[in-house]
Amino acid sequence: MNTTPIEIDHAAARRMWNDYARARPERAASDSELVVEHFGDTPRLADELLDAVASGAKRATSALVREFTVVGDPLPRIGAHWIACDGRGTPRVVLRTTELRIGDFSSVDERFAADEGEGDRTIENWRDGHRRYFSRISSAWPTPWTESDDIVFERFRIVWPPDLADADGTA
Repeated sequence: MNTTPIEIDHAAARRMWNDYARARPERAASDSELVVEHFGDTPRLADELLDAVASGAKRATSALVREFTVVGDPLPRIGAHWIACDGRGTPRVVLRTTELRIGDFSSVDERFAADEGEGDRTIENWRDGHRRYFSRISSAWPTPWTESDDIVFERFRIVWPPDLADADGTA
């Protein structure tokens, strides 16, 4: 597995955000800090998951609470925006968080597993894939993750660019 760090193009992300803010000033005004991220922990996984977002299959994501606290980032909040980049660090979409919940591994349900849009979209596939992923990303931490650790379950919508934005009017 390629574990090359993804270097984010922050200048391009700022341009994307400025385009969005000009088009949707009422929405963009609610965010004082620009969050720019990528899905997954490898360029290949970032591309795969971003493709699922662009196709409409993926409208949810999950992350260990410790993923945020280890690097000192705040947890997501409902209504906040973030820019998702591809595996080369190029910004591709602006997302807006629509729903958040914190729970443990056993609290994921079939609907959320399907909304994550990964694999065959079943809860069994979600559990298998996330056990591997959470184990891998926590391997360098002083204590590895356990299934009782808190997980952020997040749903989102694409709000930019217009050709990919969700069309139900809630962007």
